[in-house]
Amino acid sequence: MNCKIEATPDFARELKQLAKRYPSMKDDYRHFIDTLRNSPLTGKPLGKHLRKVRFPITSKAKGKSGGARVITHTVLVESDGADITLVTIYDKSDQANITDKELKQLIKKNGLE
Repeated sequence: MNCKIEATPDFARELKQLAKRYPSMKDDYRHFIDTLRNSPLTGKPLGKHLRKVRFPITSKAKGKSGGARVITHTVLVESDGADITLVTIYDKSDQANITDKELKQLIKKNGLE
C-alpha cells in the first residue's frame, strides 16, 4: 500500500523519551512503521479518523498488552493509499487510557479536524 506517514512534534518528543527508557524502542518503532504501511487500518477506531494501535516494546517483555499505545490519524486516499499522522504515543504502564477530552485537544492542537 502507498502510505504517507508523518509524526507530530509531540509524538517525536514522546518517542524520544520512551527510547531513553527502553533500548529496543528504535527497532520496535521500525517494525511498527512497516506494519502500519502494510495495514494502515490497524488498531481500534476511536472516531474522527483516529485509531489506537497497540505497540509492543520488546525491552519490557510484556507483549502488546503491556507495551505502548499509538494514536494515529488515518485518512484513506485513492484505492491503494493512506495519509497517516502519528499523533501521540504513551506507555501503558504510565497511562491506562486516553480520555475523549484529551483526544479532542490533540485533534485541535494538530489541526486534524
